[in-house]
Amino acid sequence: MKKLATVGLVAVLLFAVVMAGCTSSGGGGTGTSSSTSSATESYSLTIYTGGTSGVYYPLGSAYANILNQYSAKEAGIKINAKAVTSGASVSNAKAIGDGDAQAAIMQNDVAYYAYNGVVLDAFKGKPVKKLRGIAALYPETIQFVVRADSNIKTLQDLKGKKVAVGAAGSGTAVAAQQILEAAGVWNSIQKVYVKFSEAAQQLKLGQIDAAVIVSGAPTPAIEQIAVQTPVRVLPIGSDIYQELKGKGYVFYVTQTLPKSTYKGMTEDTPTLAVKSLLVVSADVPDNVVYAMTMLLFKHVETLRQVHAKAKYISFETALNGMSIPLHPGAIKYYEEKGKSIPNNLKP
Repeated sequence: MKKLATVGLVAVLLFAVVMAGCTSSGGGGTGTSSSTSSATESYSLTIYTGGTSGVYYPLGSAYANILNQYSAKEAGIKINAKAVTSGASVSNAKAIGDGDAQAAIMQNDVAYYAYNGVVLDAFKGKPVKKLRGIAALYPETIQFVVRADSNIKTLQDLKGKKVAVGAAGSGTAVAAQQILEAAGVWNSIQKVYVKFSEAAQQLKLGQIDAAVIVSGAPTPAIEQIAVQTPVRVLPIGSDIYQELKGKGYVFYVTQTLPKSTYKGMTEDTPTLAVKSLLVVSADVPDNVVYAMTMLLFKHVETLRQVHAKAKYISFETALNGMSIPLHPGAIKYYEEKGKSIPNNLKP
């Protein structure tokens, strides 16, 4: 009996070993699922955007959702992305430099100033060398707005007038100064430093003669006042554009606003724009940025359903207005798709 008991115990042990082996090597159990999950690399990404009433936040939030939904399946890396509100371009550049954000949306002129440590007090002598580009997104139109019944027809007519030029230290204020210097009237205007939402109301009330707005057009704040107080946008001609280019301001692009932009406009108007950029920290791994670039263009239609400005996002124009070096991960994607990278955009 003792011998039989020993044989029985050995048989039970052998059966347990065989079953354990089948479970660990089987094709469809919990073990395989766990192994696959642990093999998928993950990366956490905070994207700084702007205020909730602007364009940056809804676009940034939709883009974060795209990364969360498709990155593991389509790029082989799980990107855990979240978009947060912020003070927009200047704050976003500083957040990249401080390591609080890994990605952001910002104006290309502010990105240029931040990367080179020039012009804006926030960056003078404190360049944000971690900044890298992924893609130019859409134009942020430079709009010198006056009331439709104003006798101001040109930039030169602003001489002696009260002009809201943007918040002190903002990218808008710098753009206003550069353009009005090129027009020869910067030193002869009465400067009012306020945000564009305040400027719009002051224009409506007749407290200022003109407001400088740098934003995707039509800008809601201007649309709203134009319902009762029709407005016009002053033209910025090619002579101003060429002078700005000659001074090394590489971030300006030309744009024509259709007369349907605002109530009060009677003709299409030439102006300038800066470009919004999707930027990233140089510290983000190449494979993550490659995935971010690929998913941006693969799912651009999703962004276009979120905001009208996304209609300008395209692979063909992705480098137009790019003012800082591209991230190597983005370069890899573009080159694989046959796009030539200018030397000035290589890190």
